[in-house]
Amino acid sequence: MTEVLRDIPFLATDRVEALLDIERHLIAEQSTIERWFRGQWQRTPPPFYASVDLRNAGFKLAPVDTNLFSAGFNNLNPEFSSLYVAAIQHFLNQYYPGLERVLLIPENHTRNLFYLENVARLRELLELSGLEVRVGSLILEERTTNDLPSGNQLLLEPLRREGGRISTAGFDAQLVLLNNDLSGGVPEILEHLEQPILPPLAAGWRNRRKSQHFAHYRSAAQELAEVIDIDPWLIDPVFRRCQGIDFMRSEGRECLVANVDAVLAITRERYGHYGIRQRPFVIVKADAGTYGMGIMTAYSGEEFLDLNRKERTRMAKGKEGLPVSDVFIQEGVYTFEQTAQEAVAEPVVYMIGQQVLGGFYRVHTERGRDENLNAPGAHFEPMAFGQTCVVPCRKSPPDAPVNRYYAYGVIARLALVAAAREMADWRIHDAQEAGQ
Repeated sequence: MTEVLRDIPFLATDRVEALLDIERHLIAEQSTIERWFRGQWQRTPPPFYASVDLRNAGFKLAPVDTNLFSAGFNNLNPEFSSLYVAAIQHFLNQYYPGLERVLLIPENHTRNLFYLENVARLRELLELSGLEVRVGSLILEERTTNDLPSGNQLLLEPLRREGGRISTAGFDAQLVLLNNDLSGGVPEILEHLEQPILPPLAAGWRNRRKSQHFAHYRSAAQELAEVIDIDPWLIDPVFRRCQGIDFMRSEGRECLVANVDAVLAITRERYGHYGIRQRPFVIVKADAGTYGMGIMTAYSGEEFLDLNRKERTRMAKGKEGLPVSDVFIQEGVYTFEQTAQEAVAEPVVYMIGQQVLGGFYRVHTERGRDENLNAPGAHFEPMAFGQTCVVPCRKSPPDAPVNRYYAYGVIARLALVAAAREMADWRIHDAQEAGQ
C-alpha cells in the first residue's frame, strides 16, 4: 500500500505537508474517486440533505459528525444560490418527478430566531426550485409570524391530520420534509402517514446512533481507501461504544475506561507509525443526539474514574433533557484550521442529494484544537472560496481553495455514503416489520 503520509512533525499551519500529500493523492485519483461515488449512488440513493463536521489535523482529514436534519442553510454563501437550487431540482427530478407541494416541519424551539433564519432560507431555496412550500409547527395552535433579524418574516402554521395525511389549512402536501431531529421521539401526528417523509422517521435521534453511522463510514472508507491505495486511518476516526452508562451514579465506568484506553492505544500506534509528535486524545459523547451537548475531551480512561458532579451532570443529559446511557468514544482529531484572528475553526460541508453545496467554518475563540467547537460561543464564517468547484483544478497547487474544497467534498460525500447505507438498513427493517 502506498504511504501517503510522510514522517513529519505536527505543525499548526495550513501548509502542513502531510495534508498536501493527502490532497495531491485525492486530486491524482479524482477520476477513480468519482467513478466509485457514481456506483455508490446507483446502488444506494443519498439522503435529501446532510451536513458533515470535518476535522483537519494536517496528518488526518476525517468526519466527526453527520447531521441528517441540517440547520444552518442561512450560513451558506448567498452568492451561490443558483448552485443550491440546481442541486434541489436535480434531486427532485431524479427521485420525485412531478412534485409540487412540500410541507416543511422545523424544530419546536420557535424562540431561536437564528434557527428560524435557517428555516426561512431553506424554504426560500425550495420555492426557488419551483415548489409550493408551507411551514408546519408541531406545537403551535394558531398561525404565527416571526420577524427575523435579517428583516425576513417566517410564517409558522399549525398542523392538521385527516386520516393518513397531514396538512396546514388549505394546503395538501405531497411530501413532508423534516428539519426536526425527533430527539424526543416521533409525535403521533407523524406516524403511519400516506405522504413520503424525508428524512425517514427512523433517522431521528430516538432511533439513530452515531456508532451505527460510523460503522457504515468505516466500511465505506475502507472500500475507497483500497480503490485509491491509501491507509484508511488517514480518513477514518477510530471509535468504540458503551451502553448502560449512568454518569450520576457512576455506573458503567469500567466500560468507559477500557474503551477510551483501547481507542488511545490504536491511535498511539498510528501516531508512532507516522512519527506524529502529538498526544492522542478521545472525544466522548452521547451516541444519540446533537447540538454539541454532553461532550468531553479525554487523554486517558482514568479521567472517568473521578468525574466531579459538574462533569457528571453535563455528560448525563442531552437535548431536551433526555438521559444519556449510550456513549460514543471517538478518536480525537486535532484541527489546525484557524481564522485570521487565530481562532480555532473546523469546516462544515453541506450537501443536497449527492451534490456538494459548500459550507462554512465553525469558529470558537475560547476552545482549543483538541476540543469540541459545537458549543455556546461558537460563530460561523463562510469558507473563503472564490468559486464553487466539485472537481479539483490540477493546474493549481494542492492547497489552493478549489482543491481543498474538493478534498473536503470527498470526505463529506464518503460520510453521505454511510448515511445512505443507514437509510437502506432502515428500509429493510421497515419492510420486514410490514411483512410480519
